[in-house]
Amino acid sequence: MPPANGEAFRLEDFLPYRLSVAANRVSRLIARRYSEAYGLNIPEWRVLAIVGRFDTLSPSAVGERTAMDKVKVSRAAASLVARGLLRQTQDPRDGRGRLLRLTRRGVAVYEGMVPLACELESQLAEGLSRSEWSVLLKALDKLSIHAKGFEGADHGVSVD
Repeated sequence: MPPANGEAFRLEDFLPYRLSVAANRVSRLIARRYSEAYGLNIPEWRVLAIVGRFDTLSPSAVGERTAMDKVKVSRAAASLVARGLLRQTQDPRDGRGRLLRLTRRGVAVYEGMVPLACELESQLAEGLSRSEWSVLLKALDKLSIHAKGFEGADHGVSVD
């Protein structure tokens, strides 16, 4: 809970900071494993994972589903296209739009990433009991939905 009036602000107890630290630690762990196995950085594996999950997506849909900004999605997609893991085509419904889909090589990498992701999640889950893990996932969903209600109303203030 937030400090009462007169108490010192403790960054290490500030929820947005704690979430950011935990997310960064987990992301670095995943990035290291995906980099070693596939030479992918965090934005690249997120793009590959979401396109693999949904088959064909526009870059803006990738950004929405991964909470990544346009620039990160664009750079990651360009890198994946250059490496032959993604194919980018014109959207037949929108002449200016683009669609991303996995190549055969991209499918092979995606299919290798899935078991690795599941293994990593299992290793992380070992640090909590089953009920703690379940509560954590439910709480994160609720917090994410609640925070989404504030989007656009944050007046440019960053919390991490």
